[in-house]
Amino acid sequence: MERTPIPVLTVQTAPYEDQRPTGGGGLRRPTALFESQRNYLPNFVQSLLSSVDLRDRQGCTMVVGSDGRYFSKTAIEIVVQMAAANGIGRLVIGQNGILSTPAVSCIIRKIKAAGGIILTASHSPGGPGGEFGVKFEVANGGPAPDMVSEKIYQISKTLEEYAICPDLRVDLSRLGRQEFDLENKFKPFRVEIVDSVEIYLNLLRSIFDFNAIRNLLTGPNQIKIRIDAMNGVMGPYVRRILCDELGAPANSAINCIPLEDFGGQPPDPNLTYATALLEAMKGGEYGFGAAFDADGDRYMILGQNGFFVNASDSLAIIAANLSCIPYFCQMGVRGFGRSMPTSTALDKVAKVMKVPVYETPAGWRYFSNLMDSGRCSLCGEESFGTGSDHLREKDGLWAVLVWLSILAARKQSVEEIVRDHWAKFGRHYYCRFDYEALEPRTAYFIMRDLEALITDKSFSHQQFAVGNNIYSVERTDSFEYIDPVDGTVTKRQGLRIIFSDASRLIFRMSASSHVRATLRIYAESYEKDPSQHNKEPQAVLSPLIAIALKISQIHERTGRKGPTVIT
Repeated sequence: MERTPIPVLTVQTAPYEDQRPTGGGGLRRPTALFESQRNYLPNFVQSLLSSVDLRDRQGCTMVVGSDGRYFSKTAIEIVVQMAAANGIGRLVIGQNGILSTPAVSCIIRKIKAAGGIILTASHSPGGPGGEFGVKFEVANGGPAPDMVSEKIYQISKTLEEYAICPDLRVDLSRLGRQEFDLENKFKPFRVEIVDSVEIYLNLLRSIFDFNAIRNLLTGPNQIKIRIDAMNGVMGPYVRRILCDELGAPANSAINCIPLEDFGGQPPDPNLTYATALLEAMKGGEYGFGAAFDADGDRYMILGQNGFFVNASDSLAIIAANLSCIPYFCQMGVRGFGRSMPTSTALDKVAKVMKVPVYETPAGWRYFSNLMDSGRCSLCGEESFGTGSDHLREKDGLWAVLVWLSILAARKQSVEEIVRDHWAKFGRHYYCRFDYEALEPRTAYFIMRDLEALITDKSFSHQQFAVGNNIYSVERTDSFEYIDPVDGTVTKRQGLRIIFSDASRLIFRMSASSHVRATLRIYAESYEKDPSQHNKEPQAVLSPLIAIALKISQIHERTGRKGPTVIT
């Protein structure tokens, strides 16, 4: 009996003015907006699909995954129905819709797909009252570059219709191929449901010495680890790779069931939200701890007794110990990349290793060009994202396996490794103050006035006296980046004040949210003297923070008494 072809419908719609991707081809909004606004998701998906040239789109393969948050399954169904109607030939989807962001990047590159769609809002809360997002990956497995994001936005502003196959239903739980005959299509539309972990795991096997890590976790001098998946996408990866493959006891992994609301907590791996892990580590029973965000691209490292490794130090320590990883012994190290707000700890390592450092705006898409051109082997951001040229996305589990490899090779604790690094390269005291959910106009005017202040000629060489400290301004700017590969110029990426002792203050608006604004203040102070390496970062940086609060007037202008989050 022949199957009746599934109809392809064209649905009339009206454009939305607010669907500008915030970077990397991503749209992140309150979940309620996607649920309540007519055609809000279909409009953006159509704009995204239409941004791919028709000849490249027809019959191509794309990858689809989600972090499992509320509304994901509904959204996946819409994405599948619209992909079919728009001429996509094949979709590869993680079982039950689950794929981490690194896994999507991995599969795109492995099967040479045209791109991918990830349904995630990263570390933002889930559930009906949380946030939802749609992110577009291009053919190199990395976030969409700015020109693609702009194209999506321009299409979204004039969109009048979208194509969809509303009767098409896919069983996301069943591994294997499913085929669908569509009206007026010569070839069937295919969906392949794949194991969420397997392809990514095979890549990791080719990068690391799994035997060395397994011996660390199971051998005579084994360490106990505690890994918190924060009820996001990483649960299946942690269990399969760290427990089943590498031998960590099953009870090493906590919060490993992906939940639509992430258990009611923001899936954000920092000291504010990963409190269960922090408390467990403070007890001294575990030698290594890590947490991941919702989609698995960010991570946090803790040592015994809750010893915290900030992301900038983690990046520098990984760079200094790449010889512990077979992949880099084979491939070599060509260069490093860091986002501008990330501390300059990486630069000290690069100088010793005699490799270049590329300082980019925040956003992983800026690293993709560097890696594609062979300039960059390791990249990182202060927002707990680190990765290498094995993918074109930051990769939380990869970073954790690097750390375990370093522990296995050096036979030291996390704290000993960090302190040895400080002794050799100096310590970069560093912190970030996040003022979240600000009224956007207020945040905009704070930044506008601050830029006028610090770029005025009278500000240069100004001195600030705070207690016994005197800080002399050496230079200021509004950061802009010229891509060394294609010459693209990206302006207004944060305000920098660099002092004569190499201390830095940075002010930056985060582009990851929409309805409310986040303003971030970064402070960094370098200390070479090992006898001064045991101080609390807040104490060391308090004079710089005082300067930042004084010149920005952020508390007076927002009514806040302090930041929402300190990292």
